[in-house]
Amino acid sequence: MALSACGTRTQTSGGGTAASQAKVAKIGVIAPLTGDLSALGLGIRNSVDLAIKQANESNAIPGWKLEIAAEDDQAQPDTGRNAATKLAGDPEVIGVVGTLNSSVAQAVQPVLNSANITEVSPANTGPALTRGPDAASNPKRAYKNYFRTCTNDLIQGPFAAKYLYDAGFTEVATIHDKKAYGQGLVEAFTKAYKEMGGKVLAAETINPDDKDFSSVISKVKGASPKAVYYGGEYPQAGPLSQQMKAAGLKVPLMGGDGIYDPAYIQLAGKTSEGDLATSVGAPTDSLASAKAFVDAYQKAGYSEPYAAYGAYSYDAANAIINALKVSLKDAKDVKSALEPTITEMSKVSFDGATGKVAFDQFGDTTTRVLTVYKVKGGKWTAEKTGEFK
Repeated sequence: MALSACGTRTQTSGGGTAASQAKVAKIGVIAPLTGDLSALGLGIRNSVDLAIKQANESNAIPGWKLEIAAEDDQAQPDTGRNAATKLAGDPEVIGVVGTLNSSVAQAVQPVLNSANITEVSPANTGPALTRGPDAASNPKRAYKNYFRTCTNDLIQGPFAAKYLYDAGFTEVATIHDKKAYGQGLVEAFTKAYKEMGGKVLAAETINPDDKDFSSVISKVKGASPKAVYYGGEYPQAGPLSQQMKAAGLKVPLMGGDGIYDPAYIQLAGKTSEGDLATSVGAPTDSLASAKAFVDAYQKAGYSEPYAAYGAYSYDAANAIINALKVSLKDAKDVKSALEPTITEMSKVSFDGATGKVAFDQFGDTTTRVLTVYKVKGGKWTAEKTGEFK
C-alpha cells in the first residue's frame, strides 16, 4: 500500500457538560485517519467521539469527564505500535477503541496489554487475536485486555463459503494479500468450502503494494474458476476486479469486510456489477436498534460518514463506558482503575446499536450475524443476512 510509516498525530477533544473540576479519563482511538483506508478510520473516530459526548452529557460517570485521544495508525503496524506506545504513556488513558486492521492489532496488542489498558476493536477479524496462534483447534485467549464487537474470520470465511457454494459456485480460485487479515480469511474460507465439497482450482497471492495484477490473473484465468474469493482490502481488491474483467476473467470477485466500502466500487468500475462481499452484522440502516445511533450521528454533523464500522465503534466505546461506570466509581485515579476495567469488561452486557453487546471467554463478541452484499446498480446492496451457527 502506498502508505508511509512515519509519525502519528493525536486529536484530543472533550465535549459534554461535565464539571470542569471532574477527573479526566481518556478513551483512545487507534485507526487510519489518513491514507487509503481513512474513510473507515474516520467513521470509527467520529462514532467513538459521539459515544463519549453522550456519556458526558448524561453524566454517566459522576465525578469523571471522558475525553477522546485519537491516533492515526495509517493502517501500518509500526505506526500503530507507536500510537499505542504514546497512548500507554498517557496516565489518563484507560481504554482504546481500535484497530481497524488485524495486522496492526498484532503490533498494538502487546503494548496495550503491558499497560493494562482495555482494547476493543470494532473491526479486527483475525482469529488469532483472541484465540491465539492455534485458534481453530486449540484456542487459548491471547490477551486478557483485548475484546472485539465484530465477529471473527472463523465465522466470516465459512459464511462466505456457504453462500457461494449454495449459490452454485462450486469451483473457485482464491487470492490473498499475505497480510494477517487476508491470509486468515482465505484459510477459513478454504477449509469450510472444501468440507462442503467445493473445489479450489487455484490459490494465489499478491503483494499489498502491487498495482499490476496481470501475472496472477493469468494463472487464475487458466484454471477457469466460477468465482474468485479474495482476502484483503479494497485498495487492492478494486483494481484486481477491474483488471480481471478486462483480461476476460468475467466471474464475480467476493471478499470480506475489507472490501465492503463504496471505494471498492469506485476502484473496480462498472464491471464490478455482481461482485460480492461479506460484512459483520446486519446493515446498520436496517436495524431498529441502530436508529438512535444513526439519528444522533447525523445530528452531530460529522463531515465524514460513519462507514462500515461506525455502529460497532459506537458499541465498543459504550462497552468501555459501561465498564467504567463500575471501575471508576470509587477510583482515586485512572491507574488504580485499569485492572478493574478489564475485569468489568468481561461482565458487560447491553443492547447496543448493533444488537446484544457481550463477550465470550476469549473476548469475542457473542453475536455471529453477518451479511452478504452484492454490487447492484453501482452500489452495495444487502443480499442475505443471517446468523452463522
